[in-house]
Formats: sequence, C-alpha cells, structure tokens
Amino acid sequence: MKWSRIPAALLAFLSIPLVLAAQASYPNITKVEPDTAKAGAVLSIAGENLDKDKVAEIYLTDGKTDIKMQIVEQAATALKARVPDPVKTGRFSLMILTAAKPPQYFELPVKVTIE
Repeated sequence: MKWSRIPAALLAFLSIPLVLAAQASYPNITKVEPDTAKAGAVLSIAGENLDKDKVAEIYLTDGKTDIKMQIVEQAATALKARVPDPVKTGRFSLMILTAAKPPQYFELPVKVTIE
C-alpha cells in the first residue's frame, strides 16, 4: 500500500497521541495564592510540570513589562516564588521560561494583583 493512498483522516487520527504526549510535558499553572500580594511576599503556585527540568524562571507580566521573581522552592506540582522588592503595583499574569532547548516563554491565564 502506498502512503498516498492512506486517507488523511486516518493520518490525523494516528497523530493525536503524539500531539497529546507533547502537550502533556509543557508546564501549566492552575492556581496562585494569595491572589493579592505585596513586594517581598512569597506566592504559592500550583500546577503541572513545574520542576526544575521544565521551568527555568518565572515572571510577573502585564504585557509590556516582565518582572522576574526568585524561585525559592520548586517541585513537579508546585513552586514558590518571591515578589521582588521594589515592584510596581498592578494586575499581572504569570509567565514562565521553560528549561527546554530552545527555551520558550509562556504567558499563562493566572492573575495576581500586586499592591
């Protein structure tokens, strides 16, 4: 049987597990506590694939300015990061820099307010 005769739908169906497996290893943040913090506070961040071999750095971002936080604890399903002092106030998303080669930035839809 020639490859050109295999229906496109079958090829798409067979590629689904590969796509899902690749997505499963990307870091994901599901929750941040507290959702309102001040400079110097430690944020508890929950999610998946957050260990050191997946996440190199974490940032606060408002889409214009990215503020690097210090990671103080890190595991596969949680990490803790310190809000820098000084820091501007406002509502920020969390953004991660992956430890993959090449590294990639991902802005996640989890928000925190800095007072």
